[in-house]
Amino acid sequence: MAKDNIQTQLDRLKDAQKLTDFSGESVFVPLSGYFAPSKREVPADAELVSHRLMIRAGLIRKLAGGIYSYLPLMLRSIRKLERVIRGALNRKGARELLLPAVQPLELWQESGRDKKYGPELLRLKDRHQRDFVIGPTHEEVITDIIRKEIHSYRDLPINLYQIQTKFRDEIRPRFGVMRGREFIMKDAYSFDLDEEGANGSYLDMYQAYKEIFDQCGLRYAIVEADSGAIGGSYSHEFMVLADSGENTLMFCDSCSYAANQEKSALESYEIESFPDSPLERVHTPGMRHVPELAKFMGVKERAIIKSMLFITESKGPVLVLIPGHREINPVQLENSLAAGAVRLAGPEEAEGIMGVPMGFVTPVGSKVRVVADHGVRLMGSGIVGTGEKDYHYRGAKLGRDFEVSEFLPLALAEAGDPCPHCGNPLSVKKGIEVGHVFKLGTKYSEAMGAKVQRKDGSEAFIIMGCYGIGLGRTIAASIEQGNDKDGIIWPMRLAPFEVSLLPLQTNDESVMEATATLVEGLTALGVEVLLDDRDERPGMKFKDADLLGLPIRVTVSLKSVAGGNCELRVRRTGEVRMLPLKEAPGEIKALRDSMLQAESQEKSSA
Repeated sequence: MAKDNIQTQLDRLKDAQKLTDFSGESVFVPLSGYFAPSKREVPADAELVSHRLMIRAGLIRKLAGGIYSYLPLMLRSIRKLERVIRGALNRKGARELLLPAVQPLELWQESGRDKKYGPELLRLKDRHQRDFVIGPTHEEVITDIIRKEIHSYRDLPINLYQIQTKFRDEIRPRFGVMRGREFIMKDAYSFDLDEEGANGSYLDMYQAYKEIFDQCGLRYAIVEADSGAIGGSYSHEFMVLADSGENTLMFCDSCSYAANQEKSALESYEIESFPDSPLERVHTPGMRHVPELAKFMGVKERAIIKSMLFITESKGPVLVLIPGHREINPVQLENSLAAGAVRLAGPEEAEGIMGVPMGFVTPVGSKVRVVADHGVRLMGSGIVGTGEKDYHYRGAKLGRDFEVSEFLPLALAEAGDPCPHCGNPLSVKKGIEVGHVFKLGTKYSEAMGAKVQRKDGSEAFIIMGCYGIGLGRTIAASIEQGNDKDGIIWPMRLAPFEVSLLPLQTNDESVMEATATLVEGLTALGVEVLLDDRDERPGMKFKDADLLGLPIRVTVSLKSVAGGNCELRVRRTGEVRMLPLKEAPGEIKALRDSMLQAESQEKSSA
């Protein structure tokens, strides 16, 4: 009889599996029939916490370098994020489409970005030997559609978006889905007649992004950013704050300034000025690097002027000077030189151009164009190479011993540097980029001839904006922000399921009857349940539940059922309390709803 009764409860659970939400996702799933292969060990190349936990919890599996399969739990989270994104963008009047992943190379040649992207652009030929690329982004494709279909100001503004797989052939993919080669991205594109309209579209998307990341319960910052290979006049990044972030963010606590470190341009910073002295040639055997040279000369690193040779795409080599204790900001260097792509010369290349090994290169009598960071001008004099191996000059004075053609803001910003807006000290945080909004202007419409007729009959190039969100990155960033020694701590909105339900004795009639009743009550209220119906030890079930980290855990045991209760535990806080079985579904739904609200409000006020 007991077996028959247990089978009856299992049949009830099978009926519950048929329940889906409005998007077609299952509201209830038994773990035994789900594909969620957890692991105890992880690969040695899993550097970030999120990467390790996503593998251990059965969210992803590696296929090749930078290419991952998304397993059912991960895909549920992706679908939830998609739902949030679609809701926010649709409310702003954006319309969804889907563009081809394979794009003709000639479109990229039209815009000139085939060279800008270089080897990151995966190229291929079809059977007719025509050149194509796998799209890393879709500015060219969407501009091609618009130039063919939109011809009058009456058809503007328009905002189109898609959620689609992209491919960028990263030279060193790492951090799991955080910096993979294949990834899912939401990219949107706005088209306007004039600057006023374009600014309005940009603001709409900026606000939509705030709504998206607020709903996801993420702690994030919005910072000024460089537009990189996308191009355009200005942009903002949405950064999830996490100590493991690969982006360094500069903040001013006294005003509203916030920028990616690579965007922070320093006209001035604390620098030491050195008194004039005669130019002195000093034997410095093997002293090629600033720290060892400073120690050998008995000076601080700030007394040395670093001379670094860079190669520009359109203007040849340039010698760049910067105080020895500072690092060059490569993005500011490329933007300031306005000479296309810029790269540091290799040792052999530099020696071939300058006639001396790196470390002894000199601006004194240089036949190569010399530019310098503003800090060099404030130093007055310093230690530089002589252009002769194993020798340096002490007391090399700007204007007397060497000349600089242009001073530029090239130093990478650091904590304590003055805010460019108010002058107060900057502070530093780490972040993970999850979204980026760009004001493109007419970069693509001019290159590709996308025009419309104005009201007065004249023609104007369409003004564009583009807006991206990395979906896999957002999920991984939420895990970087939410985890502990036991596993993931999901925000409610992104969790694959909302409740982990653990019957500890699956062969007991009373436990399974209570479990089936809870499932029916919760699913009727629209609460998503993952049932661990495996015949495993309680300790294993608890360990796996903590590893996956669903927001709410409900445990049903012989002891709790005997008292007419079930046990509730909140993953984030560890709070535990007993709930009467009859009241549990309503209590759990109320808790779910309050957690959703609290996560959103917490970020909105941050």
